[in-house]
Amino acid sequence: MKIVLLDALTFEGTNLDVFDSLGEVEVFATTSAEQTQERVLNADVIVTNKVVITQEMMLSSKNLKLICIAATGMNNVDLEAAKELNIAVKNVAGYSTDSVIQHTFSMLFYLLGHSRYYDEVVKDGSYSKSPIFTDVSKPFFEVKGKKWGIIGLGAIGRGVAKIAEAFGAEVVYFSTSGVAREEPYKSVSLKELLKTCDIITIHAPLNEKTENLLDYEELILCKEGATILNLGRGGIINEDAVARIIDEKNLSFGLDVLREEPMRENHPLLSVKNRENLYITPHIAWTSVEAREKLIASVALNIKETL
Repeated sequence: MKIVLLDALTFEGTNLDVFDSLGEVEVFATTSAEQTQERVLNADVIVTNKVVITQEMMLSSKNLKLICIAATGMNNVDLEAAKELNIAVKNVAGYSTDSVIQHTFSMLFYLLGHSRYYDEVVKDGSYSKSPIFTDVSKPFFEVKGKKWGIIGLGAIGRGVAKIAEAFGAEVVYFSTSGVAREEPYKSVSLKELLKTCDIITIHAPLNEKTENLLDYEELILCKEGATILNLGRGGIINEDAVARIIDEKNLSFGLDVLREEPMRENHPLLSVKNRENLYITPHIAWTSVEAREKLIASVALNIKETL
């Protein structure tokens, strides 16, 4: 059995030896759209994280039996074509829940505690010249007693809610699906959540209901001094609107995901004046060592169970 890994650079540092016991393995660090068809030509199994697999590629790969998506989202594979051609498609869910929850709080505390500012105060020598032992030039607030709004109360959203409550926050949520479920938290409208919450975190998928969910008209409703974090998908928040409003209103934004990844050059977010209120990480919330180890183990298990 020939197993082809198309974008193994995503798992850099993770042991991939588990695949060797399953068949002949060919590993590519990255694969461009032009290279994909040739590389999967004789594959029995394709392992892809973000490389797109089209119907044409499936038709040309006569031995192909299984496409393993080393991720939860499945939008990079033509699922209808795979079904018609009787090619199994397997994804992995739940492997990064704890990692994303942890990064949510990492982003929050970086912004809330003005970490960049205070780190620079010490390292540029300003603190050494201070007439007093402390520096309170950038006030920060406690999570306790604040209202925390969650957009998308799935496994990650619930995990965040549980920890937010442990810090003493009042948790409410907005359901992006509109499906009524019994939850220990109050369900509110999007408008109420934006207007009343001190902290807003997004943990929703990108679909027709969530695309541009927070545009300028929605963001202008946010409470003065609020912190908004997107750890769901790029495209849920309009990035042009963020670039505009961050210089107009006292709002802080933490973004781990963007509509276009990697971030395009000359992105408007790179030109904002109020840079201290903006924290961007390059889609790393899911990438803890433990999460990637779980991911690879789950992909290998999908191969074993399917074939």
